[in-house]
Amino acid sequence: MIDFSNVHAGEMKYAELAATVDVADLQPTSDASIDAMLAVIASLTDADIVFAPRDEKADDPYAVAGEEAIGWSIGHLIAHVTASSEEGAAFFSVLARGHALAERPRVETPWREIDTVAKCKQRLEESRRIRNGYLQAIPDTPNLDVLRAGMPEGFLNFTGPLNAIGCFVLGLGHETEHFAQLEAAATQAIANR
Repeated sequence: MIDFSNVHAGEMKYAELAATVDVADLQPTSDASIDAMLAVIASLTDADIVFAPRDEKADDPYAVAGEEAIGWSIGHLIAHVTASSEEGAAFFSVLARGHALAERPRVETPWREIDTVAKCKQRLEESRRIRNGYLQAIPDTPNLDVLRAGMPEGFLNFTGPLNAIGCFVLGLGHETEHFAQLEAAATQAIANR
């Protein structure tokens, strides 16, 4: 399992963490992340999935009610984090085959469509399948010298230059960084029943 605590604390860049990670570490960590999110939603109802919690950290100009930003629902969080991890996995697959992809291969399920427990579970299991597919789509000896091109401005300050493993680790790290937000949304939704 990959320990993201030093990266989340700002004590290490993603590239530094990735240098300590083996390709074999990626699937168990990814699967554990999916399992952790499934555990959070296990006792929720459909109403809990769409509940808009109070969340000062929520930052999405498309998630507004009137003029006020709303907290991210469970469905919104799951759409967001799975898209990030799948993007990292897509970069992983392409870079590991020696191609310096610059365009972001990010596809995010519209979060308003993830409005039931069943849809959350489906999205999480679909994401597991997609990530595991990307992990299988590499050569026996992956290229770890090719770096991601076209990093968004400011990313390199906290990521460092990312190879294939670094991109996968970045997606997973971003996902796990949202766990506290996911758990808080679930807690508020349950209390609101």
